[in-house]
Amino acid sequence: MKALTAVVVTALLTFSACAFAQDVIPYGTILPVQLNSSLSLKAKPGQIITGRIMQDVPLSNGTKIREGSSVIGHVIMIAPGAEGAMARISFTFDHLAVSKQIIPITTNLRAIASFVEVESAQIPESGPDRGTPQDAWSTVQVGGDVVYRGGGPVMEGSRVVGTPAYDGVLSRVSSRSGTKCHGAIDANQQPQALWIFSSNACGTYGFSHIAVVHAGRSNPVGEIVLTSDRASLNIGSGSGMLLRVIAGSEKTR
Repeated sequence: MKALTAVVVTALLTFSACAFAQDVIPYGTILPVQLNSSLSLKAKPGQIITGRIMQDVPLSNGTKIREGSSVIGHVIMIAPGAEGAMARISFTFDHLAVSKQIIPITTNLRAIASFVEVESAQIPESGPDRGTPQDAWSTVQVGGDVVYRGGGPVMEGSRVVGTPAYDGVLSRVSSRSGTKCHGAIDANQQPQALWIFSSNACGTYGFSHIAVVHAGRSNPVGEIVLTSDRASLNIGSGSGMLLRVIAGSEKTR
């Protein structure tokens, strides 16, 4: 991990001259991310964490954040569970590494899914589909949307919410009743790259003992806090996240 930290810090210094303002990434843009390493109570404050962008992310100006780009963040605080208190970890993702540029960003957490949930969303919905080509499979997204590949839509129940893409889906983000996750914000109404997540995915999936107690939408903006009612708290490598680019406390939703 020390080696990884050194590599990332070196990259930040190398590309610092190329860094530019966050408003290059439109407010409200969703970033579909897969963790490169696990995040647990063994981490140390300040430790660098990284994730891979898993689908080309279209931007309103006609450009894209390419699949394979990286988000970079760090651990803020670790608190093991003791004397009835829940185990807690807080972290942030505050830089985007793309095309040899480091872009400062502020993000919140919309949804997080375990490696098992990520894998399940990429296999056919039913047995007979296993005999068809992969680009014609019907799959179920994390959160319940059904993807009909091979020319079909992405469906939330009886409602069309998006279209399949080579490396995921393009769907318009929607709110989910009873949660704090909202739909499209500001002028960002275009279909978003959601990878294996549903249009209204919100909260945790596959982590029965872990809760998102602070998603980073309000102060402290950008700080994500997870808790566990067990002694352990581990978000394994390969877990998926939907991060949302935000601007500041006055514009959080």
